[in-house]
Amino acid sequence: MTFKTLTLALLMGTAGSAWATDVINHKSPYCGCCTEWTKHMQDAGFTVKEKLHDDMNAVKQKLGVAPKLASCHTAEIDGYVFEGHIPADDIKAFLANPPKNAKGLAVPGMPMGSPGMEYGDEKDSYAVYAYNERGQVFEYRFHKGNR
Repeated sequence: MTFKTLTLALLMGTAGSAWATDVINHKSPYCGCCTEWTKHMQDAGFTVKEKLHDDMNAVKQKLGVAPKLASCHTAEIDGYVFEGHIPADDIKAFLANPPKNAKGLAVPGMPMGSPGMEYGDEKDSYAVYAYNERGQVFEYRFHKGNR
């Protein structure tokens, strides 16, 4: 194996390990869109375990998700908290280079066209927000819709 090939193989292994990680997705047993988000994450290379809860508000409170950021499911990855229908690519980018003091990402509500909320070709515009322990929030990424 040449030095160039070895270097490329090591870089590829490092890049993959930056996001190829385990996900715990807390969700209601009755929510189908949360299961669709799980599939989206699995298709993106994540290993996802679903934990079913009858009271998601208690889970969100325990994990520090502010009500203004709430959606239907809450995921834990590498000590961070991810709320709602966040695209896997946004999570990968976050995990590769987390903003300083960030606790996680959130997509409040359930925007049409976000992962797990697909409905034909219809897509709402929506923001993915980063947040910290003090409740400070800033726009991390924006996804333009077509409606």
